[in-house]
Amino acid sequence: MCVDNDSRPPITPIAGGSAGGKDFKLTSSDGTKFMAYAARAARPTGAGMVVIPDVRGLHVYYKELADRLAEVGVDAVAIDFFARTATTEDRSDKFDFMSEVPRTSPETLQADIAAAAGYLRGQDGGQVRSLFSVGFCFGGAISYLQAASGLNYAGVIGFYGWPLGLKRWPDRPKPIDAVSRYTCPVESIFGGADEGIPQSAVDEFDTALKKANVKHDMKVYPGAPHSFFDRKFTEFAEASADAWKRVQAFVGQNTKH
Repeated sequence: MCVDNDSRPPITPIAGGSAGGKDFKLTSSDGTKFMAYAARAARPTGAGMVVIPDVRGLHVYYKELADRLAEVGVDAVAIDFFARTATTEDRSDKFDFMSEVPRTSPETLQADIAAAAGYLRGQDGGQVRSLFSVGFCFGGAISYLQAASGLNYAGVIGFYGWPLGLKRWPDRPKPIDAVSRYTCPVESIFGGADEGIPQSAVDEFDTALKKANVKHDMKVYPGAPHSFFDRKFTEFAEASADAWKRVQAFVGQNTKH
């Protein structure tokens, strides 16, 4: 599991930076309506972000992250994974998310992400010029794969995404297998003490991206565990602050002006 029920992004809110956020439903290409949360920038930069959660789905952590993105000028939409199978919209600890994740499919996940991308590019979402994705753990692997999705991203970001694939679900697409089809830059953020993603996996991904001539940046924070980007982990506040700066710099460098 990535975030705990009381986890929140380690980012200080900026008063007046957001034009407001809302819970709403998006409609996927198969007609499924699924939960989403959108936050609009008060001073948009032209960048838009699809926020792809970890296995928790549309947890409040990801709603708050969308708010923080809007405050720095990035229109954002965070999505849920489980509309086709879950019998509840509660994403607290009461929700048995680990039993639901295997019931998702790469095809429907991608269709839902495409709906979020379409929303951001539409009038209600801000008509963004440059589309990005950011994902965490399970969602980090999916975010990497967006670079080969055909959705014309300006860049993709992974926080402790599994570059060699999801060990618990080995049948899912592996980001490293798709690097030859990546069409945009990649930003990767890892914890040096993440037992699930050793340095050897980071190095293998780095080598593959270099071989494919994909513009990319990787940062490994020594001693930081999986899911360190959390305000509860005060001992990693400096790493979290640096990671947030990297995200903003990456988006700024790759946004059309």
